[in-house]
Amino acid sequence: MNKTSLFYPKDFIETAEGLLFAVVAHGIENGKVLCFLRYVLEASGWKKYPTHAANTYLQAHHPDYLHFSPRLAADLHAVAIPQISQHHQPRGRLEAILRTLPQDAVEQDLYQLGQLLQRHGLDLASLGVTGSVLLGVQNPASDIDLVCYDRATFQHCRALVRDLIALGKLEDLTETDWQQSYQRREADLNYEEYVWHERRKHNKALINGRKFDLSLLNASEAEADGCQKYGAVTVQCKITDDSYGFDYPAQFVTDHPTIQTVISFTATYIGQAFTGERVEVSGTLEQTANGLQRIVVGSNREARGEYIKVISQA
Repeated sequence: MNKTSLFYPKDFIETAEGLLFAVVAHGIENGKVLCFLRYVLEASGWKKYPTHAANTYLQAHHPDYLHFSPRLAADLHAVAIPQISQHHQPRGRLEAILRTLPQDAVEQDLYQLGQLLQRHGLDLASLGVTGSVLLGVQNPASDIDLVCYDRATFQHCRALVRDLIALGKLEDLTETDWQQSYQRREADLNYEEYVWHERRKHNKALINGRKFDLSLLNASEAEADGCQKYGAVTVQCKITDDSYGFDYPAQFVTDHPTIQTVISFTATYIGQAFTGERVEVSGTLEQTANGLQRIVVGSNREARGEYIKVISQA
């Protein structure tokens, strides 16, 4: 592995013990990559671990990977660069699939999706594939998780997804798909609220009945601040600027008299509101090192009790 590689969210890193961690933050902290354990190599192959099980596993077997990040003021996992045996990067994996013969039905659908988007003018050089496909551990029921590294290309792709559904070249999610998505996200919204917010994002659809998601990965200053937490808060405010609403983390500027921004590290609430809309936000109040106040939605991985929801439109 190239030890000078840059590490980005949506990358995965592998260790010699047979652990696969999803990178969750840009850059390095004290020589370590901030991440979260997602897969453990067992006798039957790679097993996916949910949040609580991942923490329990590391506490029992590898407590040195448990980490408190002063920069993010959060408990997560971290791996020192010398302990990384392999760095899995989304763009390289997508390039490899597009230039070689797909190995299974998932890769075939991804190849077909890439060709379709490219024929309609999308620059695939700014796209990658993450999740199980990045690691080669997909199964016949796996989704496709696309990631885009350029904001303009991401917005172009969103528009294409909307248009290609209208043309019948992609399919909208079925009721079953929406129900499964809602159950997996465990959002603090009711089902109707969840689907209403998600439909207008135009960042997911079906190809040959297989769901794919598109996320934007753009280096955001929002995650770089050391901050002080002040506890849970719920406010209502208007969104005055959604320019970075699909970034990771998402950032929404508000008209609140003391809270300048709403930040979301949770995928459910990325792209959740648009300029001019009034929202209710529940999250953790923080003050950054430069004295600005913000609400963070996703201060823990599941964002229990935290949400962004539109209460009136512009």
